[in-house]
Amino acid sequence: MTHPAPQLTAHAKGLDQLIQLAGAQPLDPAVDHFYFLRHGQTPRNALRIFQSYDEPLSDLGLEQAALAATVLAQEPIRTIVCSDAKRAFDTAHTVAAPLKLTPVAREVLRERHFGCLVGTSSLDLDWACAPEGGETLAQFVERKRSALDAALKEPAPVLIVAHGGTLYVLAALLNVPVDAAVLGNAQPLRFDRRPDGTWAVRALRAADGTMAAIA
Repeated sequence: MTHPAPQLTAHAKGLDQLIQLAGAQPLDPAVDHFYFLRHGQTPRNALRIFQSYDEPLSDLGLEQAALAATVLAQEPIRTIVCSDAKRAFDTAHTVAAPLKLTPVAREVLRERHFGCLVGTSSLDLDWACAPEGGETLAQFVERKRSALDAALKEPAPVLIVAHGGTLYVLAALLNVPVDAAVLGNAQPLRFDRRPDGTWAVRALRAADGTMAAIA
């Protein structure tokens, strides 16, 4: 069955290439649902700067992770798999505590390596770029496809804690539209397989009905 390409964001450069690369070999996990969490905010997130893997969470990011933990504590999560980058690793451990789980950290779930662009502005990010010393888009998509496939073979239900780039690739691999409501830092998401085999994503909310992520 052919489905329309997902609309990831309105104007981000290079996402058409990302969708095309991911669509060449879609992901078909043998589960009916799973969870995803982008890490909490970091200082360089706020400044829109390409960051290194040791970038810590900001004070706001720590608050966001704690709030996400209260939301995800109500879900029947059995396994947490996370990027080993500090911002994702620390977010995952915050969420894991009330669930009494130990996250499995994997280097292959790290954000795309932007090479010489690290430390510079990401305001005009073009996903199709090929930064010196970094990953090409094709290399990044292939790494994420393999990493996500492996993560979703862990005992279910699985929570993946990773990065914005991971979420873009995941959505494209599953042909799921995403928008600003699901792209925020530390916004817990649930992916569900519909009866027709297609996938949908929804943002989980706190008990009072508010969105989990702090703006």
